[in-house]
Amino acid sequence: MDTIDLAYVGRGFHEELVAYIADQQDFYADEGVHVALRDGCTWDEERLRRCATIGLGRALLSRLTNGIPWVALTVNTHRPLFWFLARSGMTSPAGLSGKRVAVHAPRTAPGCFARIALRRVGLDPDHDIHSIVRAPGDYGMDLRMLHDSTIDAAVVGSTMAPEAVAAVEGWQVVAWVGDLFQIHTVGVAVDPTYLSPGAPAVQAVVRAHRRALQVIHDDTDTTVRHLRTFLGRHTADEVRAQYKTFIAPYFTTDGRADLSVGDTAITAVAAELGVPVTVTAADFYRTT
Repeated sequence: MDTIDLAYVGRGFHEELVAYIADQQDFYADEGVHVALRDGCTWDEERLRRCATIGLGRALLSRLTNGIPWVALTVNTHRPLFWFLARSGMTSPAGLSGKRVAVHAPRTAPGCFARIALRRVGLDPDHDIHSIVRAPGDYGMDLRMLHDSTIDAAVVGSTMAPEAVAAVEGWQVVAWVGDLFQIHTVGVAVDPTYLSPGAPAVQAVVRAHRRALQVIHDDTDTTVRHLRTFLGRHTADEVRAQYKTFIAPYFTTDGRADLSVGDTAITAVAAELGVPVTVTAADFYRTT
C-alpha cells in the first residue's frame, strides 16, 4: 500500500471535513493508500512543502510571495468559511468602522481574504478599524474577548457555527467572507519538487476526496453525523442548518476548479499582498 503525509493548516470543518469523511468512510484504504493526517498549522513552508496539503489559500500565498511551485489537484469550495462576528448593535459590516476587530495577520490566507472583504464594503483595513491580530485557532479566546468587551468584533472560522453562537449570545454576524470574496481555499495541493502530482499515492488521495465530496452531496445524514464531530458545542438542528447554508450549496461535487473564479481571486490576492501576478488559475488549479 502506498503512503503519504497529508497536512491540514487550519482547524474546523472548512479545512478538515472532506479528509475526515475520506478517512472515516475508508475511502483511503479503498483507494490503496495509507494517509497520515498531520497538523501543519505551525509548520514553516519548507517543512510543509514535503507533504500534500489541504490549505489551498496558504499554498497560493506562498507561491505568489515565495515562488514555491504548489499546484492544486482538487478543490472543495470557492467560498472561504470565515465570518465577522460582532457584539450587539452592529447590523452591517459598515458598522465595523472605528471598532476593535480581532483579525488574522495580513499575510496569512484568512487575514488576506478578510482584508479584501473589508475593502469590498468600503473599509480600509489599515485605517478604518482598530486591528487586534490573532492567530487562527479554536477562537475560544476571541469569544471571551467579545464577552468582556475587549473587542467589538472578530473574524472567526469554522470551529463553530457563528450564526448559532450569535443567536445564543445576542450578537450579530455582520458579514460572511464567502459572500464578499470567492477563492478556492481547501482541497489537495502538492509541491512537485517533492511530490509528483501523478504519483499513485497523490492520485489515490484525490480520488478519495472526490468520493467524500459525493457523500457530502448525496448523503446528508452521514455528512451531518461527521460534521457534529467538529461542532460539539451545537445542537443537531444547528449543525444541520450549518450544513444546509454553507456546505451543501457551495462545496464542489467533483473537485474541479472554476478557473474564472480562480483568475479573479489570484489577481485580488496579489494586489492585496502587493506582489505581481506570477501564476494563472490554469497553472495553479490542475483539477481536470
